[in-house]
Amino acid sequence: MANHKSALKRVRQDEKRKTRNLSIKTRSKNIVKAVRTAVANNSEEQAKENLRKAASILQKGTSKGVIHKKRAARKISRLSRHVNRLKSTSTDLTAKG
Repeated sequence: MANHKSALKRVRQDEKRKTRNLSIKTRSKNIVKAVRTAVANNSEEQAKENLRKAASILQKGTSKGVIHKKRAARKISRLSRHVNRLKSTSTDLTAKG
């Protein structure tokens, strides 16, 4: 256990950061999962809404230093690609019908 005043403060700060980081990571994982589920269910509107939320949460994690900048960009890019493919397949189906 820490004995110095500064070390005790560091322990308190680390605990706060750990809680914040865990909540941001959990939220980002859940919203990414929601986007993927909406894409799997061919729910275009729900996928777009969840993608917008996911981008916001991932960017917030980046600004807080929880998620690396390039990792967040990669996830947003891949999710966007999935949603855009969903949109293109739905328009192809309506054009053929």
